[in-house]
Amino acid sequence: MVHSAPKIASNDGVAAQLGAALGSMVVEMVEAHGEISFTVQRDSIADALQILRDTHDYQQLMEIAGVDYPDRAERFEVCYHLLSLTENHRVRVKVSTDEDTPVPTVTHLWPVAGWLEREVYDMYGVLFAGNPDLRRILTDYGFRGHPFRKDFPLTGHVEMRYSEEHKRVIYEPVKLAQDFRSFDFMSPWEGADYVLPGDEKVEEEKPDEDKS
Repeated sequence: MVHSAPKIASNDGVAAQLGAALGSMVVEMVEAHGEISFTVQRDSIADALQILRDTHDYQQLMEIAGVDYPDRAERFEVCYHLLSLTENHRVRVKVSTDEDTPVPTVTHLWPVAGWLEREVYDMYGVLFAGNPDLRRILTDYGFRGHPFRKDFPLTGHVEMRYSEEHKRVIYEPVKLAQDFRSFDFMSPWEGADYVLPGDEKVEEEKPDEDKS
């Protein structure tokens, strides 16, 4: 007997219901590929997320992610990914901002947002008004720039490490290898037009009869 896979809850009516609850805070709603995304007014982000948490059971803040669109006047999007544990359903809420305009913090709704907002600040330079500890979290002390911006240079920066030779922390130029930045998007099983690292060893180990 063939058992069918369990059905996933449909989005039918959910987007309209959530959109009605958020009301004038909504700038745009997109429903595609089984996902629901709302873009809301930047100053209303905390109110919108609180409505989704308290009224519609999206209890858990899973992630805050940044996106950079350098050609836009407000080049950054901040994306909040929420999960309803009771409904097994996810929704995405987004706001737009620029380098100088802060986004209201949501640390009063989810304490974990403090770390997530710091990561977006560190990687993109987005400011969060009201975050009690807005400082870098992934880059080194004194690091300049924001590595996930699309105009971030690949050279000209330094990295910090502990040197056993000097018995202290030293700074040295960052070396970013370019070897794997060019892809032909072909499956190795279909045969790439270049030699992959390690292939030469396979050729050496082949029996003589295979080479004939």
